[in-house]
Amino acid sequence: MIVDDPIKTNRLWGLRSIGLISCLVFVYLVGSAGLVHASDTVKSHRPKIGLVLSGGGARGAAHIGVLKVLEQMRIPIDCLAGTSMGSIVGGLYASGMTPAEIEAVVTRVDWADALKDNIPRENRSFRRKTDDKNYLVQSKPGLSDDLEIKLPLGLRQGQRVDLLLEKLVMPIAQVKDFDDFRIPFRAVATDIATGKPVVMSAGNLAQSMRASMSIPAIFSAAEIDGRLLVDGGVSNNLPVDVVRAMGADIVIAIDISTPLKNRDQLNSTIAITGQLTGILTRSNTEEQIATLTDKDILIVPDLGDITNSSFDRADEAIPIGLAAAEKHKQTLSRLSVSETVYADYRSSQQGRLSKRKSDSPVIGFIRLDNQSRLSDEVIFARLQVKKDAPLDVAQLDKDIGNIYGLELFENIYYEIVEENGQTGLLIHVKERSWGPNYIQAGLSLAGNQDGDNFYNSEFAYTRTAINRLNGEWRSAIQLGRSPGVATEIYQPLSYNSRYFIHPRLAYHKKTVNLYSGDGDKLAEYRVTQYGGDLALGREFGTWGEARIGIRRLTGDAEINVGQPAWPDYDFDRGEVYAKLSADKLDNFNFPREGYYGFVEYVKSEESLGADSEFDQMGMEANVAMSWEKNTVLVGTKIHATMDDDAPLQNRFELGGLFNLSGFNDDELSGQQMGLLRLIYMRQISDFNLLPTYIGMSVESGNVWEKKSDMAFDDLIFAGSIFLGVDTFLGPVYIGYGKAESNHDSFYFYLGKLF
Repeated sequence: MIVDDPIKTNRLWGLRSIGLISCLVFVYLVGSAGLVHASDTVKSHRPKIGLVLSGGGARGAAHIGVLKVLEQMRIPIDCLAGTSMGSIVGGLYASGMTPAEIEAVVTRVDWADALKDNIPRENRSFRRKTDDKNYLVQSKPGLSDDLEIKLPLGLRQGQRVDLLLEKLVMPIAQVKDFDDFRIPFRAVATDIATGKPVVMSAGNLAQSMRASMSIPAIFSAAEIDGRLLVDGGVSNNLPVDVVRAMGADIVIAIDISTPLKNRDQLNSTIAITGQLTGILTRSNTEEQIATLTDKDILIVPDLGDITNSSFDRADEAIPIGLAAAEKHKQTLSRLSVSETVYADYRSSQQGRLSKRKSDSPVIGFIRLDNQSRLSDEVIFARLQVKKDAPLDVAQLDKDIGNIYGLELFENIYYEIVEENGQTGLLIHVKERSWGPNYIQAGLSLAGNQDGDNFYNSEFAYTRTAINRLNGEWRSAIQLGRSPGVATEIYQPLSYNSRYFIHPRLAYHKKTVNLYSGDGDKLAEYRVTQYGGDLALGREFGTWGEARIGIRRLTGDAEINVGQPAWPDYDFDRGEVYAKLSADKLDNFNFPREGYYGFVEYVKSEESLGADSEFDQMGMEANVAMSWEKNTVLVGTKIHATMDDDAPLQNRFELGGLFNLSGFNDDELSGQQMGLLRLIYMRQISDFNLLPTYIGMSVESGNVWEKKSDMAFDDLIFAGSIFLGVDTFLGPVYIGYGKAESNHDSFYFYLGKLF
């Protein structure tokens, strides 16, 4: 521009100078701010990235492989949402665990065992262990006071997985707002009452993850804030909308859900049922995928035949997830940031991680949320957690296991809470929703090629927690070869159930056979007796019990088979007894380790109403040892009548599979009895969760009328081969036994043999 007026020219140059100086000052200030807050400037200009992890059971291990790639490529994640297994992997990652640490959890944990609901036998109370000696099935549906059958809300209550998740999130258990995690996080579940998704953004992280993976009918629903929550896959298996609501500009979605089966694969009821569930999950997944834009990234790992339950193949799923993410590297690369910016991002996460506490917080107080009819003291008596000391998580898990072993509770879980500057332990105890009345049924069958067949069926009613000390009343009726009825009360006398009283009334019939030395049946008596028993005892933790008692019975013995000269007679029994028992077997039907046994002394006294006086001693012991799929069980029985004059109803019996195999059941009887046996078995399959075994036994023993007759020369040697299956009705055995003097027999049993 040309200017002729010098005054105007000078004025124009002055204005330009002021403007130039102002611009320089502004640039300087902005530049200085950029140097001081470079990360904020960069962050404000980069898109906010949300990560979505879908549900899919064991297939969810593939998420870990994707996380590894995202970290390798320096892709910052600003918010994260997950469903079911995606909520577990996502929750652990958001809380501060590295992909390597999560991989160690997923691949090292025995998920098949953790997802089971059966109580380890070592945790069961000794009272409950004694139930294993009858042939009632372990499943116990509830019975209301209006005589309506009640069932659990799921096949499994998730107790073990509850404790596992609580342990994994222990460092961040005191952080209740999920926005305060290393990465803001949401877990998605479904309200089973409405069918609508529930997005959990605060509370107990372990319970939120547990709710998100509670497959309906398989796991019981989790109750949170008054709502019954089940697996989020039912309503929102790929929660893209959740991270958008958290402010995500770009979504990275990982879909590991199981594809629908094709027509040829729908060939069974199980397949059809699974397809119905898959349709529901797949439908809401497709709805979420449809909302993805060109800016978003969808990764679908090709997991092939890895199923929702293939936790033993988690180590295969992880590299598949990694490979799937690497296929998207070119697209993902546009989200990658520089090393400086990523370091700044991780530094800000470390600030959030400062809220993580020690794995073993110091416990200042312990509080109980007791949702049961038992006294708080009954539960506290089984807790050994110490106040003002670091939390011993292993001991707490053991204590909770022992409380759960009372078989009264649906769920027991804990959380770490902060109150008034103190860290505390809050334990939630929820009584079974289908209790406190239970019914059980059971069946035992036996037969051999000689036509010696019989059955017994039993029905029992049990009312638990009849008072705050955990008293119990049980009544039972038995039909079949040995019919009878019984009613009893088991009443602890202290909060820790260390001492108890056990009165019992019973009516019972049984058959007693007498054989000749050649194996010919001489007589068959039908023995009927009824009366009562009163015992006082002491429990030793979950492994043992001692009791003393008095028994008063009356009855009669009628001849069914035999010479007319064999007499019928009436009898009265009056006895005192003492018994010490121990049981640490891991499985009573097919044990792999542990021991079981007892020692008992019985004294019959005329002063107690008995027809005759005599003393008897008895002991039994079994020890199991295993390696890989092989088990060896060593057992012995020794019973003796001190003065050789016990009546018929007090004789000891021997015979049957594993009890001098080759003889018929209880074919031998005498005043004295001894048996030593060695059983070997090998598990050959676990078809449809029915462990199957083959095995053999070697046995030696006999019965005698007098102690003076007992000699090693009179021992009978026997053995067997067998096939055994551990079914939900009880153990099933098919076997062949052979003993000296041409005694042999084929056997079929449904019921206990040990």
